[in-house]
Amino acid sequence: MDGFDLIIFDCDGVLVDSEIIAAEVESGLLTEAGYPISAEEMGERFAGMTWRNILLQIEREASIPFSASLLDKSEHLLDLRLAQDVQAIPGVEFAVSRLPIKRCICSNSSTKRLDMMLTKVGLKPLFAPNIFSAKDLGPDRVKPKPDIFLHGASQMGVSPDKVVVVEDSVHGVHAARAAGMRVIGFTGASHSYPAHADKLTDAGAETAISRMNDLPGVVAALAAWDNVL
Repeated sequence: MDGFDLIIFDCDGVLVDSEIIAAEVESGLLTEAGYPISAEEMGERFAGMTWRNILLQIEREASIPFSASLLDKSEHLLDLRLAQDVQAIPGVEFAVSRLPIKRCICSNSSTKRLDMMLTKVGLKPLFAPNIFSAKDLGPDRVKPKPDIFLHGASQMGVSPDKVVVVEDSVHGVHAARAAGMRVIGFTGASHSYPAHADKLTDAGAETAISRMNDLPGVVAALAAWDNVL
């Protein structure tokens, strides 16, 4: 496929339908701690952010000091829910089978959680060993910083300008664009909301899709358009 040498997938909300589970767990903990918020609002405002950065942002906005134990409590509860309930996004295997370019995963989730989720839903063989976690780079190098995308491209031996990224969050789109990569937004997971596609394109995605089955055609169209230019 002319135009791109690598496609990078985010994981949560793109390959696995995990963002809604995280939003349910985290909204419950925040509400108990004195910051009432729904799972739907969590998904719209904070999708793509680490739990630590969500807590820091809310502390700045609302001047509510959260207990440090919330970090560990959320991780434990979320791992239990994900191990039980997470499912693959429909159409991923179809899309991957029709994309004749290198592929990898670049995620804010930990390596351990990525391994658990991808193994549970049967997607790990499609990507292993090219599964990269921003947390392995350091605590301050998660999206919206571009570090994980640049790391993934480097590991795959591809220049950033030959990469297309599939992302479901504004923070992820910002990270990919800061890395010098083109972006396709994805709105097909359960945490999506009415203005989701508009927010992704406003952040820098060239287009947005709601079905993974549409991805191969969109990637081909973007590559062809680039060649025309």
